[in-house]
Amino acid sequence: MEQWRAQGRWPASFDRMWEGLKQRRGKQDGTRAMIDLLILGRSHGYDTLREAIEKTLAIGCTDVSAVVLLLKTGGGERPRAAGAVEVGVLRRYDRPQPTLTDYDQLLRKWPERGVIQ
Repeated sequence: MEQWRAQGRWPASFDRMWEGLKQRRGKQDGTRAMIDLLILGRSHGYDTLREAIEKTLAIGCTDVSAVVLLLKTGGGERPRAAGAVEVGVLRRYDRPQPTLTDYDQLLRKWPERGVIQ
């Protein structure tokens, strides 16, 4: 980590995440969790890791699983909504909505004095 600082590859967001991890997990486990995040940077890219950490901190979270989720989902960007698809041939299965007017006839057969107990 000291080498990264010397090379200018250690942004302030990494320090905030590391401090949050140490507060939640203790010094040893928090440091180990930060190292695990840095190892994830090898496969996902360090710029992507930095963005995921900054987004996690922006929502007030200092949890490794939140960073991992953002890395796996591509940074938390929502996919575009799919457009309407013409169903064409399936229109032959369209049926009218049922009505409940016939059931009103059943209500008239109950006694008007009230509920039978």
